Amino acid sequence: MRNFLHLTELDSERKHARKLYLEFLRVSAMSAGIYVLSPGQADPQSPHREDELYYVVRGKARMRVGSEDQPVSSGALIFVAAGVEHRFYEITEELLVLVFFAPAESG
Repeated sequence: MRNFLHLTELDSERKHARKLYLEFLRVSAMSAGIYVLSPGQADPQSPHREDELYYVVRGKARMRVGSEDQPVSSGALIFVAAGVEHRFYEITEELLVLVFFAPAESG
């Protein structure tokens, strides 16, 4: 486990792995990763069994969480309770998001 990380390095690792999501931290109480979606790309997520917190590092999109819907951009924090349907859509600028699961995502 690395204690010090940098987003540009993590994003390079994610691109090299050709994944939308790259987990970079896993301990029993939480896990974390970066999630990147391109403009116009569909968000393939489905509800998770864990609570989740998103931090939008860059980009612009809309997000629906349950019955709530809002535009999101750099600096936005979004909480999604376990089991709640959620999705980014209308992505107009590449979206790079930090994702935190508590407890650790079970897959």
